[in-house]
Amino acid sequence: MLNPNETLQLRRIPLLTPPGRPLEVGWAQEFARWLWHVFVLPADLAKPWPRWIHRLIKPLLLRLARQLGISNARSIRSWALHLTLIDPPRGDWSSPESYLQARRRRVTSLGALVHHAVAPRIAPLLYGIAARVESYSAALSLLFTKANRGTRLAAGAVALALFALAASTPLSMGQQCMLMGSMWLLTLLVRQLPGYGPGIIMIVFSIIASSRYIWWRLTQTMDLNTGFEGFFGAGLLAAECYTWIIMVLGYVQNARPLRRKSAPLPADRALWPTVDIFVPSYNESLEVVKPTVFAALNLDWPADKLKVYILDDGRRPQFREFAASCGAEYVIRSNNAHAKAGNLNHALTITHGEFVAIFDCDHIPVRTFLTTTMGWFLRDPKCAMLQTPHHFFSPDPFERNLGTFRRVPNEGNLFYGLIQDGNDLWNATFFCGSCAVLKRRPLQEIGGIAVETVTEDAHTALKLHRRGYNTAYLRQVLAGGLATESLSGHIGQRIRWARGMAQIFRLDNPLTGRGLSWLQRLCYTNAMLHFFSGIPRLVFLTAPLAYLYFQFHIINAAAATIALYALPHMVQSSLANSHIQGRFRHSFWNEAYEAVLSWYIALPTTVALVAPRLGKFNVTAKGGLVEQEFFDWRISMPYLVLVVLNTGGALLALPRLLYWNSFEADTVVLNLIWTFFNLILLGAVLGVAAETRQVRGAPRVPKSMPATLHLPDGTRVACQTDDFAMRGLGLRVDPPPPLQRGDLLHVSLSADDAVHEFPVAVATVLGNHLGLSLGELTIAQQRAYVRCTFGSPEAWNDWDSNVATDHPLASLAEVFSFGATGYVRLLESIYNEVSAWLRARARLLRPQ
Repeated sequence: MLNPNETLQLRRIPLLTPPGRPLEVGWAQEFARWLWHVFVLPADLAKPWPRWIHRLIKPLLLRLARQLGISNARSIRSWALHLTLIDPPRGDWSSPESYLQARRRRVTSLGALVHHAVAPRIAPLLYGIAARVESYSAALSLLFTKANRGTRLAAGAVALALFALAASTPLSMGQQCMLMGSMWLLTLLVRQLPGYGPGIIMIVFSIIASSRYIWWRLTQTMDLNTGFEGFFGAGLLAAECYTWIIMVLGYVQNARPLRRKSAPLPADRALWPTVDIFVPSYNESLEVVKPTVFAALNLDWPADKLKVYILDDGRRPQFREFAASCGAEYVIRSNNAHAKAGNLNHALTITHGEFVAIFDCDHIPVRTFLTTTMGWFLRDPKCAMLQTPHHFFSPDPFERNLGTFRRVPNEGNLFYGLIQDGNDLWNATFFCGSCAVLKRRPLQEIGGIAVETVTEDAHTALKLHRRGYNTAYLRQVLAGGLATESLSGHIGQRIRWARGMAQIFRLDNPLTGRGLSWLQRLCYTNAMLHFFSGIPRLVFLTAPLAYLYFQFHIINAAAATIALYALPHMVQSSLANSHIQGRFRHSFWNEAYEAVLSWYIALPTTVALVAPRLGKFNVTAKGGLVEQEFFDWRISMPYLVLVVLNTGGALLALPRLLYWNSFEADTVVLNLIWTFFNLILLGAVLGVAAETRQVRGAPRVPKSMPATLHLPDGTRVACQTDDFAMRGLGLRVDPPPPLQRGDLLHVSLSADDAVHEFPVAVATVLGNHLGLSLGELTIAQQRAYVRCTFGSPEAWNDWDSNVATDHPLASLAEVFSFGATGYVRLLESIYNEVSAWLRARARLLRPQ
């Protein structure tokens, strides 16, 4: 019997982390707490267990938990993390000896028990294999970057032939089971070893498992009926092939990140080149632009070799006045043609520096930005562009609405933490529009910033690479900016990126034309194909409904066979990606991001392929407020429809299981499980659409720095900052001085052995914490304040210190909690809307 959903494309469901604040959902509070208790169970929210569990079972569980080292015996999540084979012993793994020492510690999980049993005999062998694989991978990277074209093509052909052989070799059920089981066990044993070697091993295993799955799907599962059944089956297979291609290209990009270090500048500052700083602006407020301009003026660079330009496409008088008062140059043009790209190109025609550094108007650079980055241009004369990460010190909609800010890597961390570093190995670093330095002469050779598409930055880098120039990436956070405030703004920005990358793919396809190596072509292709994920993600969110609604069998396979091919594909890719990406993106988050964007980028990318000239540049709003909590019904409407459809499919599964299709119960169950996971994923999407308040116009940056508080009686108190913002800062003072709200004080901060004093007023007093608001500052004081805070070289050196280590099982528990939370917030919003409508109707009907 045909089994449509035995593909069970669970993929890597986006695993999220529970919000850092308790839910406030009115009448649904108790329901939310119950769900939280079931799926996450934090101690401060969990309600007591029933009395009979306390009397009979709890003592046994507590005793077992103590023996296993489980800190929170009431947490299903804690038990899941410990009772698993994916939890090896923790400790120093820098050598075989330290590994063996780590395994002698107390057994805290079944995974550690397995390691205790096998490690004494195979640990040295595993280290030898990992070291040898790492040396081979280093040689291969040199081969593909330095060898001649014929050698590279031959090596690539051999690799493809080997993978094709591994994917297409027929195996019996037992042989397939033994192959996949042995790869899984080896993965669990090597994944904690140091270096690149284990990652390469896991990548190879993942590609083999996934390639065997795709080959099996292509050759043995497509014997379907014609009509809608064949159409839906072909659509699912195409979506799976797309994800396989993206997976393989991602492995090529990220297998060996370059991890470039900064290059020193000459000791003689007279040899340093001239640099122009461009700060483009259109409709942003002056309060957003000021810190960036002050920070640019504060850059550690010879004053006669540095000029700062405000490029005001809004042509606002207050910006002109500000530029005159602070010492920056002010530039406008007669039109707004080509938006940001046209603004930058106009500035190139009237400036003369050898290099150009570009900062979006909300990206505040540290003082050492140029001294850290410019050395590479002097070391490599062919280097035309150097990019640094985009770091955001305010939460994006995911982080704010789900409460994960500074605890879970945000959406951009994977690109700026890993992908760009991987691109750098293949000389394929992308220009990202801000926090970058470009050499003027190569930029002029390609006609300036690209204007043919709405992603002018990536297209500009592509043109530079086609001309034979090099690019570089320095993975040091040297600037901080503002994230998008609302989900609608976030989606609008991503729509522009998706449309622009599709336009490049259509107009200047990296797979064709001259000037690029094959690895550069693959890196660019992967970046562009990534934005075509909208349709495949929608396919995965609706595929089980073909069977549940219409009994279409869209895959021809038995349940045991699908498990034997699909589970290794999903598990190996999940383990490999967790190992490679764990510091920069937690498991299953990728699906959450794709699900949120899927509906909105599907049409723009498709249209861009057909009519690439359509579409215009849209400016991403920054620095706004979300004054009231609300549910974004407009943005979430497509996903509400998907929720209704999947809920209907889940309800239909019950009569199918009991009556209509009881003869193929395994197919019904697999479709029901798939639908259930889709509903959890959609619940997390709805949780992001429930906008929480953001009333702080100037986000605070947590940072501990020395400060001095000047009390009204003249006493000076040494203290530390807790955080800072453009409108104030928080201090930690021990012991707390006798101060009250409204007291006028001064605070001193230091920068480069210079001490700067600022007037402040006490805003809050909470124990030893003082919240201070800045008084009226002169232009010189504002510039000094930015120099001491946002412009400090240490401002962002610990920005990810609180990010939790990725653990797939923890993410699995978290996606349940976020899915439940999303539905609770949806119910709360419906209740509030209906209540408001009833109250308004009652007022209208009330007799006057």
